[in-house]
Amino acid sequence: MTQRKVLRGTELRHVLTTYLAVHGPSSVDALLELLDYHLFTVAGRPSKTVSDALRWEVRRGRVRRLRRGHYGPGAMPRSTEHYIHQHALDLREEAAAMAVDGDLRSFWDRLCGDEL
Repeated sequence: MTQRKVLRGTELRHVLTTYLAVHGPSSVDALLELLDYHLFTVAGRPSKTVSDALRWEVRRGRVRRLRRGHYGPGAMPRSTEHYIHQHALDLREEAAAMAVDGDLRSFWDRLCGDEL
């Protein structure tokens, strides 16, 4: 069983904000699929945890609430965006390392299927 990195607080907000900034508007369900794909998990009820994290970012203007359950990118200074993006990439790397737990073959099998 693959071990997943639990995101909370700043880590969760940075991953979600980066995704919205790069890919544009998205639903909470799509964001949960993104977290699962990148081997992340959240504590508690996932949809509520993600919505709460995005609400924090909405108050700061980094994310916009489009309608119930749908969010889009907001505005932020370039330096802040760069910092958040780098932090999100570091977290993805950390989650991938935790998931393989020293077994590089299982990482590539998970990523590409059994075709390698």
